[in-house]
Amino acid sequence: MRRFDAVRRAVLAAVAVTLCATLAAAPAQARPGPRPLGLENCTDTGCHFDVPPGTYDVTVRLGAATASSTAITGETRRSLLPETAVAAGARVTRSFTVNVRSPEGEPTSPTGTPGLDLALGGSAPALAGIRVTPARHARQIILIGDSTVCDQPAAPYSGWGQQLPQYLRRGLSVANYAASGESTVSYLADPRLWGTVRPLIRPGDLVLVQLAHNDKTTDEATYRADLETMVAGIRAQGGDPVLVTPIVRRWFNADGTLDNGTALLVNGLGVDLPAVMRSVAAAEHVPLIDLTARTKALVESLGVEGSKAIYLYDEKRDNTHTSVHGATVFAGLVRGALVARHLVPEGLVRVG
Repeated sequence: MRRFDAVRRAVLAAVAVTLCATLAAAPAQARPGPRPLGLENCTDTGCHFDVPPGTYDVTVRLGAATASSTAITGETRRSLLPETAVAAGARVTRSFTVNVRSPEGEPTSPTGTPGLDLALGGSAPALAGIRVTPARHARQIILIGDSTVCDQPAAPYSGWGQQLPQYLRRGLSVANYAASGESTVSYLADPRLWGTVRPLIRPGDLVLVQLAHNDKTTDEATYRADLETMVAGIRAQGGDPVLVTPIVRRWFNADGTLDNGTALLVNGLGVDLPAVMRSVAAAEHVPLIDLTARTKALVESLGVEGSKAIYLYDEKRDNTHTSVHGATVFAGLVRGALVARHLVPEGLVRVG
């Protein structure tokens, strides 16, 4: 009997060894599990992740044996990480949070590419590692605006909302629902815009509204009522509205100032649109970012020649829309105002 038990133990041990060896030799794809969200999804120029719409934290490790300098854009030309220099042989880790949606650019544009797409830029890009995970407790900045704010699909155009994400750290994302050509009237009327974005607002979301450039024939009463409708709708969803006066147009007087209706967004009916927005903000107790005043001071300080680089004057003879450089500078002004007004924690904002 003891001999039988000994034989049985020997057989079972041999089976166990054989089973372990078989499992160890099995191909990796035979073990079910999610597709790795790492470097396996990347090439030398970018990464693609097959993820559904949502908000994702991205952590990257930058650097190589030689000195490197890497910037990261994503989706429709959104600047997600500013150019970051790393010394030869060193590694640095950076993180950001990105909004993935469909459509991925302007809400009125074609859908674009599903999933999360990241592009590597900079003078000497070097991606040593990357990890993408769903963001569990990220805060969100929602943008409502026009072509000076939106995710512009093609160079040389860029909206300041397209450049804002690079100033934010992990834990705070930007969902840009601005669209070219929109006024307060058209934005409220289009189900792809207000009808889509309002239900997506979550309690605690910060919602920035900059609409004025296309309210060229909107009377004062209508413009005021439209802004009040948006404020009420955002608050009804639990969001926190912030009114943002429009960026100035580059339209100089002979004395080098922008003190004229064209530059300061006085419309064809004589309505001073930024002034109405300031009035609504005061009456409704809504935080105001006076981007008109901030951009006026900056553009006047640069002068007639220096301010050309902010807009698309050289490329398009366009004194309204901004270049990538200009949009980045204006986004920096918004970043500064968000911090100054204590609308976002300093820890979620990049200072460089």
